[in-house]
Amino acid sequence: MAKTKQFKTQSKKLLDLMVNAIYTHKEIFLRELISNASDAIDKRHHLSLTDEKVPGVEDYEIFIERDKNNRSLTVKDNGIGMTEKELVSELGTIAESGSKTFFEKLEKKDLDIIGQFGVGFYSAFMVAQEVVVRTRSPYDEKAYEWKSAGKATYTIAETEKEDIGTEITLHLREDDEENEENYSEYLEENTIRSLIKKYSDYIRHPIRMEVEKEKQEDDKEEPTTYTETETLNSMIPIWKRQKSEIEKKELDDFYKREFNDFEDPLHTVHTSVEGLLTYTALLFIPKKPPFDFYSEKYEKGLKLYSKGVMIEEKNEPLVPDHFRFVKGLVDSADLSLNISREMLQHDRQLKRIASHIEKKIKSELEKLQKNDREKYVEFFEAYGSILKYGIYDKFGAEKDKLKDLVMFKTTKSDDYITLAEYIERKPDEQKAIYYATGKDKASILAQPQMDALKKKGYEALLFTEEIDEFMVQVLAEYDSVPFKSLKQAESDLVDEDRKKDIEQKEKDHGKLLKALKKALSDKVDDVRLSGRLQEAPVCLVTGEGLSLEMERILEKLPDKPEGVKAQRILELNPDHELFAALQKVHAKDKKRVNDYASLLYNQALLIEGRSIEDPKTFSDLMVRLMVEASKDEAG
Repeated sequence: MAKTKQFKTQSKKLLDLMVNAIYTHKEIFLRELISNASDAIDKRHHLSLTDEKVPGVEDYEIFIERDKNNRSLTVKDNGIGMTEKELVSELGTIAESGSKTFFEKLEKKDLDIIGQFGVGFYSAFMVAQEVVVRTRSPYDEKAYEWKSAGKATYTIAETEKEDIGTEITLHLREDDEENEENYSEYLEENTIRSLIKKYSDYIRHPIRMEVEKEKQEDDKEEPTTYTETETLNSMIPIWKRQKSEIEKKELDDFYKREFNDFEDPLHTVHTSVEGLLTYTALLFIPKKPPFDFYSEKYEKGLKLYSKGVMIEEKNEPLVPDHFRFVKGLVDSADLSLNISREMLQHDRQLKRIASHIEKKIKSELEKLQKNDREKYVEFFEAYGSILKYGIYDKFGAEKDKLKDLVMFKTTKSDDYITLAEYIERKPDEQKAIYYATGKDKASILAQPQMDALKKKGYEALLFTEEIDEFMVQVLAEYDSVPFKSLKQAESDLVDEDRKKDIEQKEKDHGKLLKALKKALSDKVDDVRLSGRLQEAPVCLVTGEGLSLEMERILEKLPDKPEGVKAQRILELNPDHELFAALQKVHAKDKKRVNDYASLLYNQALLIEGRSIEDPKTFSDLMVRLMVEASKDEAG
């Protein structure tokens, strides 16, 4: 005779929340039931070795039965089973599936749940209008049937069951078209296959099911349909096998299959940690970023497993932003399935794992840089800008972790070098790390500021990405050597005799310089003579602070800050014949100095690779000055 019992108060609340509020991914009910079945088998196997009351089994298995006619789905196992007392304690209360903190989260209806956390057995009520459990334990002479519609009560009655183990039968809810709930799909073979592949592929015991197959017989036109029991899971995760036993092709194929890439990964990291922290990680660096890598739609993160059971598709905290290109997974027995997304984000164990993984990725990249420079260059060309942004991000909080991973081409070399290598090969008298900014090497080498650098024989880093300028502002120095832009480094590159010569010439031509500065007062902050120019007649440089390159980048921002402008300085080469011509113009007709000042400024802009502010006015001025020059010669 069946006994009717009341659920505990907390269980009633949980069941109500389970059905009506919590899960956005109802499909995880199957993962939970399979995980419980696997645990029951493990328990039976362990006890069979130590307790003569518990017989062992040669073939442990989890079996799934589908009955479309009766709309039922059954999960069977030959695990330890349950006594009547255990049925009450395990299925009549929240038991270990809900700590006080966890339940408080549910009462607050914090619905940002992992889709994906396990309160085990209770998840069945998300898809079932009634759940029936038939079970037999080696510690009880009788078998029992537990039955409930997931409301206020449940019943327990004696039943007939020959074998030790548990059968959980879900009588599925009717489909709800209005709310787009299709419960019938959980009776479909393909759905069951995909859910097991997604969540339970690495359960260590075979998950079996009768499946329909076809075979073509010689004497028949149409294929014959038959059923066959098939194991649906692979059981042993590739990351749990010994590294020495895994071929590179196996890892490559696993990566391409699991992460939807058609190319082999550039680099693979397989690591296992045991001790106070226990986990296995299998990490991949793709050869190329995915198409949406730089969009808001891209989601970083690693797959998170606990004992081979997937609990989250993409766990963001496991990989830092500056290594967000890394794909892969982490499997830790220290993590519980019974955890919400918010609780998972604050899990200490997970934070420790994340810290270890970050160090491991950095270590692997350093080894690659040192031992396989060709492969590292391929990596850096794909993801170097992410490392640079990582240095700049969070006000440079991560710069010390990343500064040795970035590389640059230079004015002397087309090969990438590290900052440490730059320091190692610079002359002892060189007191700064020089850099020059432009769209490519050719345009940078054409800059007038290069003259002094070439004369000194120094080397400059080439900054050809927009992030470079921002990065260097945060980095500031490397190995106590400051960074300095060539456009702000005249004092370093000009010797003392040249400086004195320039000072004297500025005094001699003070009136001309004053006139030029007045003519360009709305465009530049100063006009001065240059000691760095050797061949070019003019150049545009900046004072301390914002550079012209950074000003250009900020101008392109949709919400560009107001009043942000570089301090522009027009420098003239006092030894160039153009300066001599300016002196003659100033002596003969001071009004024409304004025209020449405008011409020089626009010439400097063109050399700088920037657009002329008023092309038509500039063109008209050029024509007029050429006509006037021809008249002067004719006269």
